[in-house]
Amino acid sequence: MAHLLGGIEAGGTKFVCAVGDENGNIQKRVKFPTTTPEETMKEVFAFFDQYEVEAIGIGSFGPIDINPESPTYGYVTDTPKLPWKNYNFLGAMKARYDIAYEWTTDVNVAAYGEYKKGAGVGKDNVLYATVGTGIGVGYISHGELYRGRSHPEGGHILMQREAGDDFAGVCPYHGACLEGLAAGPAVERRAGKKGDQLLSTDSVWETEAFYLAQACMTYTLTFSPDVIIFGGGVMKQKQLFPMIRENFLELMHDYVRVPDLDNYIVHVELGDDAGITGSLLAAADVLTK
Repeated sequence: MAHLLGGIEAGGTKFVCAVGDENGNIQKRVKFPTTTPEETMKEVFAFFDQYEVEAIGIGSFGPIDINPESPTYGYVTDTPKLPWKNYNFLGAMKARYDIAYEWTTDVNVAAYGEYKKGAGVGKDNVLYATVGTGIGVGYISHGELYRGRSHPEGGHILMQREAGDDFAGVCPYHGACLEGLAAGPAVERRAGKKGDQLLSTDSVWETEAFYLAQACMTYTLTFSPDVIIFGGGVMKQKQLFPMIRENFLELMHDYVRVPDLDNYIVHVELGDDAGITGSLLAAADVLTK
């Protein structure tokens, strides 16, 4: 018997809510801006009140608390989106709908969507990185969402500077971490205009590729994934991929074996649907568990 499931991809800029089946097929969806918790959750409830779903998978912007033993489990914690700081997101959902939930990060559900239905199909260990307003990393290890004491924050790894790069970085916490040097706002600040207004030959993309290749090296050496999948608005610049692979080869210097680079550092296959698809698939897993 088919189950009706819910998914929420709660991004820092917009929310996507959907209902669908256990295969991640979306039947109905809505999207709306992420404003205050009060306004945004009113929209969430208005959507899900129309349906009798059996479980909901939530992938939220973070940092979030994913430790079930913690008193703030289910909360959005130290986010720069101040109205959401220390907001009990999961608690608000449970108070409204007494059903089963998967609670994880927005990049983790995107990683899961790609693992099950996208560029990670047939792979055991899938690393997904989104490069947009911020940079986030999700990881699937042997088919399971990776959970440590908390979730990965792979966008905030420190970078070795490209020669001659004195850009201060845009991260309010670390300045020149990966997100500070290579997220969408960094590209815009460096170039003086948004990435989608730049030529594919603009020199800023060479700098971007250098830092993303360095990140790929770090992820390769720490997680040893079968594939690194990039999504997010910045990665719609297709010219980045050969440049990243070339830089990666130079940086890695044959230290460890990796798959053929054309199949190792790749673009997201589900596009902007990776997160919401993964949310529905995560909800399906909750039911089977």
